[in-house]
Amino acid sequence: MIFDENFQLNNGILIPKLGLGTWLIPEDKAAFAVESAVKIGYRLIDTAQAYDSRFEVAQGIRNCGIDREQLFITSKVSANAKTFESAKQSISDILTEMDLDYIDLMLIHSPQPWDEFRGDKRYFKENINVWRALEEAYKEGKVRAIGVSNFLIDDLENIIENCNIVPMVNQVLCHISNTPMDVINFCQSNNILVESYSPIAHGETLKDPLIKEMADKYHVSVPQLCIRYDLQLNTVVLPKTGNPEHMKDNAAVDFIISDGDMEKLKHIKKLDSYGDSAKFPVYNGK
Repeated sequence: MIFDENFQLNNGILIPKLGLGTWLIPEDKAAFAVESAVKIGYRLIDTAQAYDSRFEVAQGIRNCGIDREQLFITSKVSANAKTFESAKQSISDILTEMDLDYIDLMLIHSPQPWDEFRGDKRYFKENINVWRALEEAYKEGKVRAIGVSNFLIDDLENIIENCNIVPMVNQVLCHISNTPMDVINFCQSNNILVESYSPIAHGETLKDPLIKEMADKYHVSVPQLCIRYDLQLNTVVLPKTGNPEHMKDNAAVDFIISDGDMEKLKHIKKLDSYGDSAKFPVYNGK
C-alpha cells in the first residue's frame, strides 16, 4: 500500500512517497483538505510561507487527530528571502505561524525571487547565505531535513561546492510531457531525493490523447498514470487536491508501468502551454 512506502533521505530520515500538495487550495477549504487527507492515510503535507492557505493548513494539522510525530510537514522559505538574516527570520516565522516546534523538511522555495525567476541574475552568493541559515536551523533541531525547490544543476552545484551539507531534497516541476531528466539524474547521482510537484500539470495532461490512451491500457485514470509515472522515476509525488475522493483515487496506484511504456511517456511531446496556470513563474519560466 502506497501509504506504507517511504524513501530515505541522505541523513537517514524516512519520507513518505506520496504527499498532499496544498498550493492554491482555497483558504476556506484547506483545513478540511488536510484533515481529510490524514484520515485517508496521507502523512506528508506540503505547504510554504508563500501560500495564502498556510494558516488553514496549520489548523488542519492541529485538528487532524493524530500525533504530530506521525506527520511529515514540509514548508519553504520565502523566495524573496535572499540573506542569512531574512532566511533565518522566515524559518522562525514559519514555525510561529504553524505553531510547531519543528518542521520535518524546510526548502528554499526558489533560487531567485519570483519576479526574477529564471532570469539572468542567478543569486549564487545569496543562496549560499540562505542555505547557511537552513544549516543552522538543522543543527539546532528546528528542522529535521533541509533542501531546495526549483533548483537547476548549477544552482545545486553552487550549494554542494560551497556549503557543509548536501541538500536532501530538490522539489521540481515534473510530469509526463515535462520531465527534467538532467536534473533528476544529477540529483540521484548526488543522493538528493527529487520531489515532483504538479504531477498532473494542473490538469493539462488530461487533455493529451496519448496520455489518455496509455492510461486506458492500464485501466487507470490519467491522474493515476501520472502519479505512478513520477513514482517510478523514484521521486516523491505531491498531487494537489482538496477533494477527498480525488485523494483516494490518487493513492490507488498499485500497478506497474512497463519499462517500455515508461520510455514512451518520457518522450511524449513537451507541453506547449499550461493554460491559465501559465501566469505563474514556474510554468512559464519568467
